[in-house]
Amino acid sequence: MSVSVPQLPSSAPFTEEQRAWLNGFLAGLFSGTPSSASASVASAAQLVPLTILYATQTGTAESLAKKAAKAAASRGFAPAVLDAESVSTESLQSFSNLLLITSTYGDGEPPDSAKALHAALAADSAPALASLRFSVCALGDTNYTLFCQAGKDFDTYLEKRGATRVHPRADCDTDYDQPFETWLHAALAAFGASSTPANEPAVVRTAPAEDSGYSKSRPFPAPVLTVRRLNAPGSAKEVNHVEFDLSAAGSALAYEAGDALGVIPQNCPELVADILAALGADGEEAVPTKSGELPLRRALTECFDLGKPTPALLDLLGFSDASLPPSASRLHHVIDALLAATAKPSPSAFASALKPIAPRLYSISSSPKAHPGQVHLTVGAVRYELNGRPRKGACSTFLAERALSLGKVGVFVHSNKAFRPPADPTLPMIMVGPGTGIAPFRAFLHERAATAAPGKNWLFFGDQKAAADFLYADELHALRASGILTRLDLAFSRDQPEKIYVQHRMLEHAAELYAWLEQGAHFYVCGDASRMAKDVDAALHQVVQIAGSKTAEEAAAYVQSLKSAKRYQRDVY
Repeated sequence: MSVSVPQLPSSAPFTEEQRAWLNGFLAGLFSGTPSSASASVASAAQLVPLTILYATQTGTAESLAKKAAKAAASRGFAPAVLDAESVSTESLQSFSNLLLITSTYGDGEPPDSAKALHAALAADSAPALASLRFSVCALGDTNYTLFCQAGKDFDTYLEKRGATRVHPRADCDTDYDQPFETWLHAALAAFGASSTPANEPAVVRTAPAEDSGYSKSRPFPAPVLTVRRLNAPGSAKEVNHVEFDLSAAGSALAYEAGDALGVIPQNCPELVADILAALGADGEEAVPTKSGELPLRRALTECFDLGKPTPALLDLLGFSDASLPPSASRLHHVIDALLAATAKPSPSAFASALKPIAPRLYSISSSPKAHPGQVHLTVGAVRYELNGRPRKGACSTFLAERALSLGKVGVFVHSNKAFRPPADPTLPMIMVGPGTGIAPFRAFLHERAATAAPGKNWLFFGDQKAAADFLYADELHALRASGILTRLDLAFSRDQPEKIYVQHRMLEHAAELYAWLEQGAHFYVCGDASRMAKDVDAALHQVVQIAGSKTAEEAAAYVQSLKSAKRYQRDVY
């Protein structure tokens, strides 16, 4: 006897996404008998609605949100995973339980997808959220001054609007896996999760499914094929083109144009030697690491972050808030703190106060269709002097100086689905990528060449000097000659008395740029978030306002419509 599958009424206290999930749940469990149908309905009715909201720039928060949903579903919740871009303050009023997972980028800013919600919650006109219970997980990097600021903002704004915090905010550093798991388990319990399913541990395990292959937790030892400097003599910069081999049997690493590559760095041997000297150690002392005990020299080289000193290290060295020396503002790196301390800790205690070295993410500058079995990066080496000491970017100079001689480097693919060439190959692309921001657009152009995509392509590139800093000049000229690159506009800031940047070129060609947008063009930006990306965004608003004969408000609405349609995408850092 056939029995119709029941549907939840529209009056049920769930969001549309949760109602759809539950109706699918009912359909999946419904076995065709009245008794089992009743059991299924009863089971569904006991599920607790839970909205999991993510705000992401590179995809990490989205990935964690999906893991949270899987864990929540196994503990008696009906989870709905939503992008912050799709949520308004008014829709927040319809939610009862909310997990918010957000990254921070630039100068403490929320991801692009969450800027509208962030601003709306901060406004005095934001509605009351007295019926909402919430907990926030903030993702960040303690090397930045405004650590986890976007998460801190959301946490404050929600409370200010009357929402109830059921569990304290988690501020996760780059090594976020365990803190995230701990927060998720406690937050689900605070919301009223059912007891832990049988045969499962109390802590929610969220290790990615790909752990059986190569991933962040198990990077692939990729052979280094090439490290080639792109700048010509006379440049003030050092940008390197780096190629890795992914063709080894069993690597199973696949990527798309727009993705990033995670690279596991090793610290500078000279810096390690300076730290050992400051400790009075010979480097052979056994110290604890995540991989078990290792000699101190190797641990400092491969396992620990030697950048900004952790609070635990400052405490260990006797730098409490009340006893920080006048030079405390000069303790930028671990070596600074060690040299300023009067007492030297044991190697084991010192290592225990350091945080793990974090992988660095770089925009991939190759297309797998154009360079099968390889992945390319475009990396600017960071070198500067501070307080009388030379300083180096850990990963950028590792790739520049030692990766080729080392032979292999640990890498993994970090998917960035929010930064892709148009799915429709006939649509135009406008790309703004000065300096190393050229990286993903080299990939986009090679992809379009390899697939014979008919869409027009316009690149704005800039740097300091045309003679020394025109990255991939030969390639770009060849793409221009072949017709793949329809337009190439250049801005070299130091080649004339007045500084000229990519945003100036955009304004010079405002009418044509707006015409491309009206033809359906996708607009992309890659590079520095704090200055360049802001200036380009302001220029885009001006282009729309001037060429489109719009008011400032109408131009802002036009740009917002580009974002909502996924036609304005940024890969900024």
